Amino acid sequence: MSGNSFGWRILVRRAVSGWAYLVAAALVSLAAYLSGAEPAFAAILFGLSVVAILLRNGVDQPVTRPEITRAPAPVEKADASGPVISAVLGAIELPVFVLGRDAVLREQNRAAEKAFGALEPGLHISARFRSPSVLDMVRETIATDEPNQIEHSERLPSERVYIVRIAPLHIEGAREDLFLLSFKDISELRRIDRMRSDFVANASHELRTPLASLRGFIETMQGPARADPKAQERFLAIMLDQANRMSRLVDDLLSLSRLELKAHIAPDQMVDLVPVIGHVRDSLAPLASDLEVEIRLHVPDGKVEVLGDRDELVQVFENLIENACKYGQEGKVVDVYVRNPAGGSVEVSIVDHGPGIPAEHVPRLTERFYRVSVTDSRSKKGTGLGLAIVKHILTRHRARLIVRSEIDQGTEFTVRF
Repeated sequence: MSGNSFGWRILVRRAVSGWAYLVAAALVSLAAYLSGAEPAFAAILFGLSVVAILLRNGVDQPVTRPEITRAPAPVEKADASGPVISAVLGAIELPVFVLGRDAVLREQNRAAEKAFGALEPGLHISARFRSPSVLDMVRETIATDEPNQIEHSERLPSERVYIVRIAPLHIEGAREDLFLLSFKDISELRRIDRMRSDFVANASHELRTPLASLRGFIETMQGPARADPKAQERFLAIMLDQANRMSRLVDDLLSLSRLELKAHIAPDQMVDLVPVIGHVRDSLAPLASDLEVEIRLHVPDGKVEVLGDRDELVQVFENLIENACKYGQEGKVVDVYVRNPAGGSVEVSIVDHGPGIPAEHVPRLTERFYRVSVTDSRSKKGTGLGLAIVKHILTRHRARLIVRSEIDQGTEFTVRF
């Protein structure tokens, strides 16, 4: 029943009750008059009866609608594991999977699809990850509701190392218990750690070898060769060669250190490459003559300018052309091309016609102390740091080093600015 009809019902009921009391008051007053009472007394008695009726019924009070208490409507819980989780997953750069308590996939983000391939929702996580350590970790977290993490390696399609972490998702309103399985790629960190360890080991070895040689010759000259001038002369020449080797190694290590400190600062001066290449050829002319190698320049007319540091670019091309002369000595010729195409990138290519480099060695040529042949490198007085220095300088110059090589055809090193 509506509020208006309820109010009218109250008013009608009070009106009917009031008329009944008025009739009763009138009858009382009439009876008093008939029994011999004065008319004034009967009128007063009627008035008092009316006042009593009014007070009895409370007509001076407003009619109010009784308060109706309604039970609160039940609130249906929303499934929080829907659009909200999808939006959050899409913003995460790490590969992430959302699992149910049965270790079945509920959702994955784009990064997970890119890293591991698309996995259909509803499949058990073991359909993609068969590593016992990963599956055991998932089972343990589902059973205990405690976060876990392990280090996991993937061999295919390439070797990758991940920190795999799983933790329960406590989401108010979710219809089921969910778990977040994430993969943090630490392959680059592991590679850097390995390179650092290799660098320390290689640097120690490279310094230890000539030092051991020097110490041995000094002891010999102090002992058995003390009275042998010819032996002393021969030993002194070897000692000088070893000292020069250590000096070159220390110089290269210092160069690498300086380059790493300013790797983030790009050069801001214009350098003409034509005179730089000419200067490098002239400075290497004695070495090329000793090796019976001809250095031929192919440069365009006019200037070929790039943003750079002249001294560092000289160091780059000295390393590359010297290597071409030493390791491509069999070809007898080293060609240097400077190209400046209209609307294209400036390139400098150093081409030798030697034995070439096996394909498996090419990706690692710029690693510190990496050598295709240790014997050849040391016989040619290499420190194993030349191409690493080249790479660091070119990185600072925002340039690239491109290597092409074929066995028995030669090698081409191209610097692209």
